[in-house]
Formats: sequence, C-alpha cells, structure tokens
Amino acid sequence: MTNPLAPGSLAGKRALVTGSSRGIGADTVGYFAEAGAKVVINYRNKEARALKLQAALAEKGAQALVIGADLTDEASVAAMFDRVRQEWGGLDILVLNASGGMESGMGEDYALKLNRDAQVSVLSAALPLLGEGARVVFVTSHQAHFIRTTPTMPEYEPVARSKRAGEDALRELIPALEAKGVGFVVVSGDMIEGTITATLLNRLNPGAIDERRKSAGKLYNVAEFAAEVAQAAVDPIPADHTRLVGDTSEFTEE
Repeated sequence: MTNPLAPGSLAGKRALVTGSSRGIGADTVGYFAEAGAKVVINYRNKEARALKLQAALAEKGAQALVIGADLTDEASVAAMFDRVRQEWGGLDILVLNASGGMESGMGEDYALKLNRDAQVSVLSAALPLLGEGARVVFVTSHQAHFIRTTPTMPEYEPVARSKRAGEDALRELIPALEAKGVGFVVVSGDMIEGTITATLLNRLNPGAIDERRKSAGKLYNVAEFAAEVAQAAVDPIPADHTRLVGDTSEFTEE
C-alpha cells in the first residue's frame, strides 16, 4: 500500500496512536513516520511487537517512542502523557485507535470501560499537550457508528454500542477542542479484513465476514484502512466531523 502522505509532509509533527503495536494502529504509525513525524507506539501487553516496529522505523530514520499503557487505568494514561511531555513537549496528532470488548476473561463491563470511558480519559489527559492546529482522530466501524439505526451481528452488538457511546462522549468535547484550535474527526469503516475483531467474529459466526464482503462488494484490508485514518489526520475536517470509508448503502443515517 502506497503511503497517502507525502514524504516530509509531517516533518516536525508529533503523533501518538493508541493500540499501535499491530494492525491498523501499527500501519497508521508507519505512514506518519514515513511522512516525517515523530511517533509514539502505544501498547497494552504486546511490548515485543511494539519494540520490533520501533526498530523497523528506526532503520528508516524515523524517531519513535514505545510507551506501554493500560488505557482503562487513569494513572497509566497520565504516566504515558507525562513521558510524551518530557520527551517532546506536546502532540500534534492523537489517533484514538485502541478498542476491544470481544476478548475473553475481561469482565462484563470491559467494552464500555475501554470503548467509552478510556477514550474520554485519554483525550482529556492529552488535551494540555494539544495546541492550535492539532488533530484528534477517533477510529470506529460502520457497525458501531450506525448501530442506533442499523442492526449488526448479535455477537458484535455490545461492542458496537459501547463504541457508539464512546463516539458520542467524544463529540461532546468538540466545543472544548475547537476553543483550543484542535480539530476532531471520526473515521468509520466497514469490517476490516485481517483485524482481530473480524477474526473473532468469523470464529463466533462462521461465514459472517464472507457474507459481509459479498454484500458490500469490497472490504478494506488493514493497510488500506490505516491509509484513510492517516489521511484524516491532515485533510480538511468534514462539516459533520465524520469520514466514512467504503460502502454505506446498507447503513441508515439517523
């Protein structure tokens, strides 16, 4: 996948992507780094993958920090941003990519804690580091973004509702962000080929991804969707603060 960002276009910028040791987050970090940004690779428990990505970026001349943090733990989040402040003094791009809720053994309320409460906590902790012209990007799915009007697979519904709750809570902060000159955009995509979520859904509901692919005509892969996320960090902000990626013909607007 070709980097959608021009070489050097993010020179001097500082970017943090939550959940970026693998998948969409890792590819997004890679696009930012290749465009000249200094990047933070954030992980919860995949340190080895994060360090491997850091080494790969360093070989290309990029500057990357690896910072572990449990986003559901406010003290852990605060420590992450303290490190960013000490190292770089601030942030220009924050991508809220980390999400979950389908993992086993995480507790009944984990999806809401991670997909709503932690998103607000992370943005609130980052806000003092975000200055005029900075951008916040929240990554979600059509299944979550449209959940109030378009049903989704039963296996995914609790996660979808928690992610929509997170989106709504973040949108309430837009006035405070705009008062600081900080932009905010939601990037919503269909099921993404190759993600943990798609794999788990297909395991719980065999054939679900094939059926969705047939219905949509195309599902983006990880690299393609990450390119859209990276682009959202620099493109003009849509009037409704929403960047819809891929087919939405089967999803109903409110």
